[in-house]
Amino acid sequence: MITAIVLISAAADRIPETAQQIADIEGVSQVYSCAGDVDLIAIVRVTSHEDLAALIPAKISKVDGVVNTDTHIAFRSYSSADTDSAFEIGIESA
Repeated sequence: MITAIVLISAAADRIPETAQQIADIEGVSQVYSCAGDVDLIAIVRVTSHEDLAALIPAKISKVDGVVNTDTHIAFRSYSSADTDSAFEIGIESA
């Protein structure tokens, strides 16, 4: 599974509608509105790079209100749950 983080600049008056349209696209698992340099962040999960190459320019970029996208492909995932479970290896339950 390929995970990509898509930073999206959107027209200010269309952010809620744009976010919902993006969230409805197959392959988009989450969309966050946020403060900062970008308006929306979409988490995309697909099975191949070809799917990703088709999804961003052909679907997300075509949503009304999307001004610009910047895509980052994730190599590895880290979470506190993963770290906690790693430190529990070899510890027997009481």
